[in-house]
Amino acid sequence: MVVFGIDPGYAIVGWGAISYKTNYYKALGFGSIQTQAHTDFNSRLEQIYDELYSILNRCRPDALAIEKLYFQTNQKTAIQVAEARGVTLLAAQKLKIPIFEYTPLQVKTAVTGYGKAKKPQVMEMTRRLLKLDEVPKPDDTADALAIAICHTQAAGSQLRRDLFRKEI
Repeated sequence: MVVFGIDPGYAIVGWGAISYKTNYYKALGFGSIQTQAHTDFNSRLEQIYDELYSILNRCRPDALAIEKLYFQTNQKTAIQVAEARGVTLLAAQKLKIPIFEYTPLQVKTAVTGYGKAKKPQVMEMTRRLLKLDEVPKPDDTADALAIAICHTQAAGSQLRRDLFRKEI
């Protein structure tokens, strides 16, 4: 199974593709899409869409896993992240890639076994599971890989397998 993880944002979108087979993980590729501050916001959304569509079209993963949004104190930022997340989902939808959403608690639990794990713990476990020499930078990229790992754990449940089959 090839899973593409996304940590949504509008300044930095982290992404990571992993292969998972019988409890063995392999990082296939990862990186980030970074948009320039003080650029027209609609242009930033277009850049995110275009770059992600291109990467997804080349990768053709079996599933896309993305972090669910949670409300922040800054409503303007939350709305902009939601809009950037929307163009990300559109790119996956246009390519008919099944989309799965996970909360930060679900990601932390899947990767570390503890839902209240701190960010450095999640990043280190992600590095270890993928057998990487170092934690990918920026942090958004490591987060995207953790989200992809989370999906492989959730996909193992009977309920998730049933849902996955229906979406294909």
